Amino acid sequence: MAGEDVEGGGRGGKSGEEMVLPPYFYDVPDPEERRWLPWLVPLFAASNVAVLAAAMFVNNCPAHTAAAGSGRCFAGFLRRFAFQPLRENPLLGPSSLTLEKFGAVQWEKIVHQHEWWRPVTSIWLHAGFIHLLADSLSLIFIGIRLEQQFGFVRIGVIYIVSGIGGNVLSTLFIANGVSVGSSAALFGLLGAMLAELITNWNIYSNKAAAISTLLLIGFVNLAIGIMPLVNNFAHIGGFFAGFFLGFVLLMRPQFDWTERHNLPNFQTISKYKQSQLVMLVMAVIFLLSGFVIGLVMLFRGVNGSKGCHWCTYLNCVPTSKWSCGN
Repeated sequence: MAGEDVEGGGRGGKSGEEMVLPPYFYDVPDPEERRWLPWLVPLFAASNVAVLAAAMFVNNCPAHTAAAGSGRCFAGFLRRFAFQPLRENPLLGPSSLTLEKFGAVQWEKIVHQHEWWRPVTSIWLHAGFIHLLADSLSLIFIGIRLEQQFGFVRIGVIYIVSGIGGNVLSTLFIANGVSVGSSAALFGLLGAMLAELITNWNIYSNKAAAISTLLLIGFVNLAIGIMPLVNNFAHIGGFFAGFFLGFVLLMRPQFDWTERHNLPNFQTISKYKQSQLVMLVMAVIFLLSGFVIGLVMLFRGVNGSKGCHWCTYLNCVPTSKWSCGN
């Protein structure tokens, strides 16, 4: 399966064949390979916009803030869609209570009220407009390319499973707060892209640009992760889940195998290198172990933040501009 619908890594294509992707990612692809029309990643991006719009409508900052006497809404001219006071949510979004209603992760509700669906629903939640903008641009830039090359099934699996994994880790370390988890799924795609870069190293024509893209997107989203309602534990968990899934789902056949019919002295060639298979087995072991350990800890009500006082700064760093008590 992994070799039937992804781009070829060799140079055996027709002369003059043009690439659709940015030139810094790959060498010339095999013209016979199947290229997917991306629709799932744009659907994810549109869903994220719709969910945030619905959350802002329900939030109704002017009505609820006036009743609570907690300060002025930001951009009040937007009326019902005005943002919470910046000290409460500097990312231009709704209140933590509204996000909780929409399914944000919260340790108490998951562990003691058995609302186990929250690690899934949180995948579609953003803390605000700034968070949504950063995630959407990153998702479109990275996700569409991956979906074109590997298809919607594999990219969809990586996105959802990484989101759940990141939100499970996030829940273990935010016992006293509320957090959204959309970036966990995005970091899963980043992790998968890194795994693909490692396993398919020889087909990248400009490895420095590919690595720079990963670092830039990761840095921007990690910076957002120290603000209220977003946390870097979700980012870390999502990244490692996607990283291990990338070794499993994004492996590409070695060049000699894809060109076996064109070789004059063809001999039986293994579809994958031995190193690729070793990384696949190790990735499956680490992925399953991580999920089992995380879920067992969550079911037992473990609070990961106890005994780790510095861990709270990965969740939110308080400043004079905002408060981390959500």
